[in-house]
Amino acid sequence: MEGNSYEIHLAPLQGFTDYIFRNAFEKYFGGVDAYYTPFIRLENGKVRNKDLRDIQAGLNTVPRLIPQILPGSSQEFRLLTEIVRDNGYTEIDINLGCPFPLIAGKRKGAGMLPYPEQVQEVLQTVNEYPDIRFSLKIRLGWENVCECQFLSSVFNSVRLDHITVHARTGKQQYKGVVDEEAFARFSEMIRHPLFYNGDIRCRQDVERIFGKFPVLRGVLIGRGLLSSPLLANEFKRNETFSEEKRMSLCSDFHEELFFAYSGVLQGESQLLSRMKALWEYFLPSTDRKILKKIRKATRLSQYKECVKWMK
Repeated sequence: MEGNSYEIHLAPLQGFTDYIFRNAFEKYFGGVDAYYTPFIRLENGKVRNKDLRDIQAGLNTVPRLIPQILPGSSQEFRLLTEIVRDNGYTEIDINLGCPFPLIAGKRKGAGMLPYPEQVQEVLQTVNEYPDIRFSLKIRLGWENVCECQFLSSVFNSVRLDHITVHARTGKQQYKGVVDEEAFARFSEMIRHPLFYNGDIRCRQDVERIFGKFPVLRGVLIGRGLLSSPLLANEFKRNETFSEEKRMSLCSDFHEELFFAYSGVLQGESQLLSRMKALWEYFLPSTDRKILKKIRKATRLSQYKECVKWMK
């Protein structure tokens, strides 16, 4: 299979893929063609400081970073787009895929999909920014997979660089099976380049998806790259890293994260909480006893003892 003609993008995960994580991932694992920021949104009419910090050009060293915005109206779209543009970006991803109830309940993210008029109002704002390349992240629908098929004419009427589809409904969140057949039907209705997202955990999954959907431009992978960080590199190079090399890179990556977060987080508790969270996805084959000790660690000294095995 000629893998290099396809793109692999790293999906944004709130609480995980900030600039420190992205920079270290690119340095040690690579193979990713584009990184997305966790979505930038308005709170009380303003963008959160941590969201602004995460898109600062001086802090980001990955070759291609695409900020993602979460608008609920054309007005919010303009505010968010202009903030991102003022920070020097010419690509923006629009999130209509977030499935979390606190977001969806406000008719944002995937919660907007049952409301075609709102979707059209928000997306038509794209035309006001000819200098920006917009992409779109969606689910198959909120409640059923027909919702995005119904919206296909709206999507086709908007200037978009690509659309990424998580092949579940919003109500499923990350549970149940992906619906590849519904994705196939949707793909036949869309004129924009498509990316597939959902349950890609290993190199074989990537190869199978591209074999089934050869018209794709690429895939977006989130949890799969956090748990198997060399997945993209192995696919691109068509080779498998040795276990020794894999663990060496994972150890160096972990050490860099620890050092970088220790410089920006306040106190032992914050650093410990951030590093422990990593293990929700990272190296899932780790011995269960070790993972249990990591989760129970209450001091950095305990945590460091738990992760000595990586060296």
